[in-house]
Amino acid sequence: MLTTAIAALSAPAAHALEADAGDDQTILVVGKSQGYQAVDSVTATKTDTPLIDVPQSVTVVTREQLDDQAHHSIGDVLRYIPGTTIGQGEGNRDQITLRGQNTTADFFLDGVRDDVQYYRNLYNIERVEILKGPYALIFGRGGGGGIVNRVQKAPSAERAFVGAAGSVNSFGAWDVSADINAPLSSNAAFRINGFYEELDNHRDYFDGKRYAVNPYAGVEFAPGWKAGLSYEYVKDDRVTDRGIPALACAQPCTPGPLPGHRDTFFGVPGVNRTGIEAHIVKARLDGELADNLQWSSTLLYGDYDKFYTNIYANGAATAPDGTVALSGYTDPTKRENFIVQSNLVWDVALGGVENKILLGVEYGEQDSQNQRRNAVLSSATLDLSNIVYPTVTFPTLARSTESTVKFFSAYAQDQIAFGEHVDLVVGLRFDRFDIAGTDFIPDPDRKFARVDEKVSPRVGLIVKPRENISIYGSYSQSFLPRSGDQFLSLSTTQQNLAPEKFTNYEIGAKWDVRPGLSATLALFQLDRTNATTPDPANPANSINVGETRTKGIEVGLVGEIMPGWQVSGGYSYQDAKLRGNDFVRLGQTPRHQLALWNRYDFDRRVGVGVGVGVIHQSGQFAAIRTSATTTRLPSFTRFDAALFFEASEQVQFQLNVENLFDTGYFADAHNNNNISPGAPLNARFTARVKF
Repeated sequence: MLTTAIAALSAPAAHALEADAGDDQTILVVGKSQGYQAVDSVTATKTDTPLIDVPQSVTVVTREQLDDQAHHSIGDVLRYIPGTTIGQGEGNRDQITLRGQNTTADFFLDGVRDDVQYYRNLYNIERVEILKGPYALIFGRGGGGGIVNRVQKAPSAERAFVGAAGSVNSFGAWDVSADINAPLSSNAAFRINGFYEELDNHRDYFDGKRYAVNPYAGVEFAPGWKAGLSYEYVKDDRVTDRGIPALACAQPCTPGPLPGHRDTFFGVPGVNRTGIEAHIVKARLDGELADNLQWSSTLLYGDYDKFYTNIYANGAATAPDGTVALSGYTDPTKRENFIVQSNLVWDVALGGVENKILLGVEYGEQDSQNQRRNAVLSSATLDLSNIVYPTVTFPTLARSTESTVKFFSAYAQDQIAFGEHVDLVVGLRFDRFDIAGTDFIPDPDRKFARVDEKVSPRVGLIVKPRENISIYGSYSQSFLPRSGDQFLSLSTTQQNLAPEKFTNYEIGAKWDVRPGLSATLALFQLDRTNATTPDPANPANSINVGETRTKGIEVGLVGEIMPGWQVSGGYSYQDAKLRGNDFVRLGQTPRHQLALWNRYDFDRRVGVGVGVGVIHQSGQFAAIRTSATTTRLPSFTRFDAALFFEASEQVQFQLNVENLFDTGYFADAHNNNNISPGAPLNARFTARVKF
């Protein structure tokens, strides 16, 4: 039977309409879970390790919780993860801030880099893992504040099933999805997931659609040897929306979002658009070379063709009914990613001491082509008292760049168990990052190139006074080359500068209160040196800010409080600033965040349950505060609710209500003058069937 799951082969989701994976299964990458609580993960260490034995903060959102909260995007998920904030991403991509570090690229699929700028789907995802702090040993460059890893659903030979779901919300958005698993024999299976979604929200002129399909085949072709092959096609087309500007104010004051324009569109209808077409192929081979010696290799090829056209507010509004400056551009990007990763895991006793040794290599090539044409508007000012949208052309080529990145990594890690009470995790990674490209706009063409070779260490000590309690300390590093997240920011003035460096110190504790319930505590300090950030006055340019420091505390609780009552939530405090200058604060990093989701099921014979959630976020700056004119987003508290009804083992209904008390708030920002208003009260009805 195909009961041992690898990244390519995993058990079906363990939510209400699918059977539990079974405790007897050895699950790698996907990991075991009990309701909302995840038990282990291969992602944090690239070895199958219980989360209680990982000396760093890890939050896992299981498929059951994704369904209960009706999450449709990475943004939906991370709003309930304290210590992370959602960036606007210019209305065309996932963009997040973890421990004060903003990124568009620190995303992974089954532990392999997925760094293209787009909105990631959840229709084919088993769980989402959020790892805090630098993880260069496991993931390589970037990841200064942490990473987000999506774990893919995969075929199972345990049984056949067909699942389908449909939902509609009060804005008029709707979607349908299907999940079909078919065992082909006792050691082979095929699974296909697909979805289609029509987009809508409270904002004027917003619409869009996206769809994707993901066939996935897996086979155990010899005892202990398994292979999987997955292909995903993604199509996304939607309105680009950068939200609203700030309201200008006379000094001294702190600008805030423009009031009274929650739904006003500051682009140009019919012009603002973004889309991507992607083809993603993933192949995985796992095998047992000998007793206690496991080998795995993953290959990922991605072809991405993306465009986005932005007309946006390019300054603060002079008054609630005054004027706002507009600007814009159109920006097509093509990217090909080829990445291959291979790992060897050896469980061995040396001198009576248990060791889990990881040896790995990774090689990748990433070819990028990008252009930008600046907009010419018939009127560069929008009059809010009488809105007339301008006409737009894009005659001028402002940027045309091609680049090739080649990278090679070799890494080693040892998880050493000194008896039952002390574990030590040590490791080193070597990265060579080689970028070469051409900027075609200067005359003559400007060539650019840089090679960085860096070593990233990781050390973690775990003390376990009891089997269900761990106390840990860790030290880890990461780096980010000067070409940035997307290989576009390398210039003649920057190509000779050293990479940015991230160093994390963390102490914490993890407590498995009982089976199905766990609590965590972490205190951390994250230092970033050679730091740069987008200039708030001109976001297209970067400014050097020196060294930043984020200090904080995180607490979390997940699992079953009592029979029928599940929770997932936590609190974080973050103090993020420029070292030596308390006035300069990092953007999109609120001091206080609280998120808590509850689901309570009444007598299961009735099949009725309720959900209640709360999100609180203190005020935050829209960008790094370098002057008194930096826009500040006010604090907010939002309540959500849900009602669940299980008509039968095959049919389930639920109603999710977001922003139950219709709170006015500002959800996220891109910079001082591109701020997203939060959605008003809205509801989503979902129906699921399974047979």
